[in-house]
Formats: sequence, structure tokens, C-alpha cells
Amino acid sequence: MNVKDSSLYVTKDDIYLFGKGEWYQSYEKLGAHPAVADDGTEGYHFAVWAPNALSVSVVGDFNDWNDQTNQMARTKTGGIWETFVPGVPEEALYKYAVESSGGEMTLKADPYAFYAEIPSGTASRTADLAGYTWNDKKWLNARKKSDFLASPLNIFEVHLGSWKRHDDGLDGNGPAGDTPESSGGSFLTYDELSDELVSYVSKMGYTHIELLPVMEHPYDGSWGYQVTGYYAPTSRYGTPQQFMHFIDTCHEAGIGVILDWVPGGFCRDAHGLARFDGEKLYEREEHPNWGTYKFDYGRGEVRSFLISNLLWWLSSYHADGIRMDGVTSMLYLNFGIDDPARKRFNEEGTEEDKQAIEFVRSCNVTAQKRHPDVLMIAEESTAWPLVTYPPSVGGLGFHLKWDMGWMNDTLHYCQTDFPFRPGNHRLLTFSTMYQFNENFVLPLSHDEVVHGKCSLITRMPGDWWRQFAGMRALALYQMTHSGAKLNFMGDEIAQFIEWRYYEGIQYFLTEQYHTHADQQHFIAALNHFYTKHPALWQHAYDELGFEWIDADNNEQSLITFIRRGEKPKDDLVILLNFDVAAHEDFRLGMPRAGQWSEVFNSDAEEFGGSGVINTATLTTEDEPWNGRDQSVVVRVPPLGGMILGYSGPLPKKTGRGKKVTSSTHRKVTSTSRRKPKKRK
Repeated sequence: MNVKDSSLYVTKDDIYLFGKGEWYQSYEKLGAHPAVADDGTEGYHFAVWAPNALSVSVVGDFNDWNDQTNQMARTKTGGIWETFVPGVPEEALYKYAVESSGGEMTLKADPYAFYAEIPSGTASRTADLAGYTWNDKKWLNARKKSDFLASPLNIFEVHLGSWKRHDDGLDGNGPAGDTPESSGGSFLTYDELSDELVSYVSKMGYTHIELLPVMEHPYDGSWGYQVTGYYAPTSRYGTPQQFMHFIDTCHEAGIGVILDWVPGGFCRDAHGLARFDGEKLYEREEHPNWGTYKFDYGRGEVRSFLISNLLWWLSSYHADGIRMDGVTSMLYLNFGIDDPARKRFNEEGTEEDKQAIEFVRSCNVTAQKRHPDVLMIAEESTAWPLVTYPPSVGGLGFHLKWDMGWMNDTLHYCQTDFPFRPGNHRLLTFSTMYQFNENFVLPLSHDEVVHGKCSLITRMPGDWWRQFAGMRALALYQMTHSGAKLNFMGDEIAQFIEWRYYEGIQYFLTEQYHTHADQQHFIAALNHFYTKHPALWQHAYDELGFEWIDADNNEQSLITFIRRGEKPKDDLVILLNFDVAAHEDFRLGMPRAGQWSEVFNSDAEEFGGSGVINTATLTTEDEPWNGRDQSVVVRVPPLGGMILGYSGPLPKKTGRGKKVTSSTHRKVTSTSRRKPKKRK
């Protein structure tokens, strides 16, 4: 029985591009697609790549899982099997029965399935995604016109299965058992998250949500990072159309969506990609640390599978960005290998994985060519050069890179007890030595609040008050430092326990304890302050946006600096005190003469602080300080920070005195960004 729409059949050109690694819409034909036969019979067309198989058939609940009923035909070249099965309804369960060259029969989920059975089920589901009507045209049009390297980027990192859960004593998919993991309550659906999570993120003032992998995965404890269904949003929370609605709702609320994507490796589960046709197909080798398989980036079909998948999430689900997980593990041949006898080297005698490097570049070049308004972000934890530079100058082609050095140094400093902080002062300031070498995101991510690392607040020294004050100081430092921002859910309320993937964040704390409510209020106020002040993001990735006033006051554990925007009136002066001692009559050098006002203070009583704030207008004096001609005298809060904004020129002098004007301010324009990093 033939399919009426012949465009569903795999052609010679498709096979050629597939093998070359450039069939970027392979999802349009591979997998399961609704189709109509010549005689008008409705069903699904199935196609799968299994070049080493002796036979392949489609089995499912529509044919009693009989591997003899719906045999597939193999293309003359390319190793692709396809067939049309009449009468298959939408959301039917199915797998491929793959017979290896040795005669062993294995049931495999569809690598290109758009939908999957709810775990612990492992079958694929048929799905027709053509019916959803998007309502985010206004958002997408605005996205095309925006320059995301000169726009606010403040990310709320979320694991959808544990942001909140229902208080029903159930686990994600069934009755509660006798383990902690099964008593956290059932999952919120995509539709419920569209209401509750989107409303919360909007109220809190974040600009983007970043989702831990939503691609289908068998084990909750992997947090989504061990994927089996690369094209299927997990069915734990609903259907593909409901996930589309979630992203659509985010866009309507003015919130961007960034998806974690895992091209570094896949899990070993028997129904997944591992030894798909009885031999190594998608995999090259086992990952030495994670018990997963690394993809074979030297194989064109694997590159086509992965790059198509990247484009699939950008086009079909309107994702605003991709955060590529585990880039470091891809770039180095010997990542995770300590035994010298096991180490491998490329033809030049070095450890770079050249196939993986070219794959990463292809991902970024292809994504940016087809979706130039979408962010590509690298989780790369070494000093690999030019991560956020174009491939044309030797870079990897990402827009942004996580700054793991800033994260490690800053958290180490914040964990240091107060008497010893002067000796660790360099940890606080070292990141500014390299902050513009790449376009950085400052991450306080899920990785920092699991596996015995403790929650962020429990790392803070001192009593209860000092711990919360330390959290406010950390957040203010992150927000005023150059670069984009990322924080994991729960940090915004200073949750004391580590993140647990099997239960929701303890938002009840904000109802029972004013300290947690004050922290949540502080973070919301800080987030909204950030988006309203261009000096914090117009030049977040170049040296024109940052200038030290005093980086070396280690004795008082205090730093001061300037953040600059396009216009002189937008300049902000930041003072951060990481010691518990407050200071009265503290003199501070200023960028220029004029009147300044305190526009934010983490020690305000409304945030749970002690109320050491500056209420009066601050007028500069001709008193040189910190190497500057002008200075003011301020009150310095304990274990906190303050931000001063320019409020106008000095008042006119009376009598015969001349009017005092502010000193010349260097003009900053958008064209002054470093050319290699600027998106074309």
C-alpha cells in the first residue's frame, strides 16, 4: 500500500545528505508521520535508520506487538527502513522490532518519536503536531529586532518535576511507595505550569526560564540528562501540544525559554539508542564518568540526527535559546580519564577531539544561520579559548558561556568566615581580570545545591541574620557584576535543604517565616531593578560597561565599582561590603561631580536588613579619593551593598560663583562592542 503524499518517502538526496551530516530536516521523514494511502486509508508512515539489521518491523498496540505483521522495507542505500501501516490512530504505542546480524530481536523506541509513553513505560507514541495554533507572533517579531547581547538576561533555572508538586501523597505517575522518592506528590502538568510557573516567574521579574532537559528520559534521578527520546518532550507532564502551550504562554507573558540540550551522550537503556541495530551505531565509546555512551560525531548520520534535533526544538517549539550541556566532555578526548595507559591523542599529539569540535561548530553555525535571533549557550568549565567567538576566527560559535570560575571563586569566598575573608579577597575580584575574554553567564545552578554541597544559605557563615544578609550580598554582587545571570529555583527563597528532584521547592517557608518571605521580596525587587537599569546590561560583555573604583580594600572586605550604560545619566556606582561591620562617614570616590542618590540597598528593613541606608541626596565634594577628583560620604551597610544613581548636576553657586558642571563622560555606542563576538 503506497502513501499518497510521496514526499514522506526517503529519497536518494536525503540519504546523501544524511550520510554527509547535513540532512537538517531528517525529522520530516524519519520517525512516525500521519499519512493517507492511495485508496484513502489513514494511518502512519514509519521510517528508521538501522543499517546493520537483518530485518525491522513496526510493532504496537495496533497489531498486538506482532513482529510479523508490519514488516519494513529497506532502501537500496543508506540503511533506512520504512513502511506505511493503515489504521494506526494518534497516540498509539509502538516500537521497532530490530533483528541484529546475529539474529537477536530487540524492541527499540523510535529515535525520532515526537511523543512517548509515560515512564516507566518505554514505548513511543504516534503524534500529529500540526494542530497547534501559536499565539506568539508578537514575541517572535520583537525577538528578531532585539540585540540579545545588549538586553537584560536574567535566567530562572527550573526542573519542571520539582518546582512544585501536588500535595496528594503520590509520586509522578502512580500510588506512593515506601521510598522518599515516591512521596513527593504528583507532577504538575504543562497546563498547570503554564498558569502557576509562568505567573510566578513574571511576578519575580526574571527575563527567561531555563528548563533542565525536557526530552524523554527513563529515570527521574537523571534530572533529564540521560535522554532516550530526543524529539519528545517528556510525557510526565502532558502532551507535546501542551508543552507548546507552555512555551506559548511564556512568550505571551514576555518570558523567553531556554532548553537544556544533551548532545554529549545518551543512556544505556535497552530500548534506547544503545546498540540500536545490534552494533554500535549512534555511539562511539562509553563515557568514563557517567555510565553513558558518547555519540560518534565522525558519523554523518549521527550529526544529521543531532543537528536536526537542535533545529527541531528551535522551529517546532519556538525555543529562544539552547544551553548545550557537557561541552567540556565533548571537546577533550580524555575527559574523565586519569590513567595514562588509557589516554588517546589526535594526529597532532594533543587531546582535542577534532570531530566533536567540528560538530559543535556546525551546531552553532547552522542554528544561527536558520535562527539568528536565538541564543546558543555553552556549559564549558575549562579555559578553552574563544568559546563565544565565531568559527571564522577559530572560535566555537556560541553566544554565551557559563563562567564556572566566577561561581567557584565566589562561593568559596562566601563560605569563608568573616575574620578570614581579607586573606581570600582575591577570590572576590579575580573574575574581573578575565570577565570580557568571553561573553559570560554567571551561574548559581542546580549543580551547586545537590550531592552534599549544601544549599547556598547553609554555606553562609554566622547566625541566622548573617546567613540571610550573606545571601542578599551574594545576589547583589551577581546582579551588578558584568555578564548575564542564572539562578536555580529555591535560591530565591533561601531554602535550607538541598534540592531534591522528587519533591517541590519549600515555598511554604515564605508563609511561615518572614525571613524567607523577605528574601523572596528582595530577589523580586533586585530582578526588577536589573531590568529597569540599562547600565547593568547594555555593556554586560565588554569593558566599556565596567570600571573599578576600589578593588583592593581587603582589610574591610569591601569593593566599589561603576557600571556604565549608553548614556552618562544611567551610570551606577556599586558598593559591596562583605563584612559584618557597618561604617558611618565612609568616603567614596565618584565618577564625576554631581548629585547622587541611593537607588537600592540590600540592608533595607523591607528586605530583612538592619536599615543602614542613605536617604539624603549625596552631593559630590572637591575631595580627591580613590584616585578621583570628586567624592561623597556615605553610610555603608553591614554585610550588604548599595547602589548609587546619578540624579543631576551640582546646584548653581550663589553670588559670583560659576555654575559647576559634571566632567566629560566618554560616549559609548553599540558599535563599540568587540567585533569577533558581535552576532552578524
